Amino acid sequence: MKRIIALLKVWAQKLRKYISPVFLALFAVSFTLWYISKLNYTYTTDFEIDVKIDNKRIDVPCVVEGKGTTLFGYALYVSRSTSIPLTELKYDTIPVFDDTDTVVIKRLAHITPASMQDALSVRFSDLKIISVGKVEDIELPKQ
Repeated sequence: MKRIIALLKVWAQKLRKYISPVFLALFAVSFTLWYISKLNYTYTTDFEIDVKIDNKRIDVPCVVEGKGTTLFGYALYVSRSTSIPLTELKYDTIPVFDDTDTVVIKRLAHITPASMQDALSVRFSDLKIISVGKVEDIELPKQ
């Protein structure tokens, strides 16, 4: 390992003869400006959005489209968390039985991806929600 480090140091010293620090600084500035200009394009990517439905948190996998600056901002700075009431979503009720298949222990809400997509599209107006993946079933409150 020491030999590799020594070789890298020798290589770096030889490279300094051919590449000036000014060139490296201008190269870094040009790369930064190029990257900023590319952020103006529209991109499509996968996002995990944290959704709170009646005090139950689930992660919803989504495919979103938006400007690179917007996606970059959501990826680094903005919390991708939102709250949606269950009454705003369309869902099917699934009963969960006990071991004897006679008594209903609890009821689950199987939310349709289309209704989740509609609800998320309203809340994230600067992103286009293209599709929503499988949404976890949540437990319905006892009535």
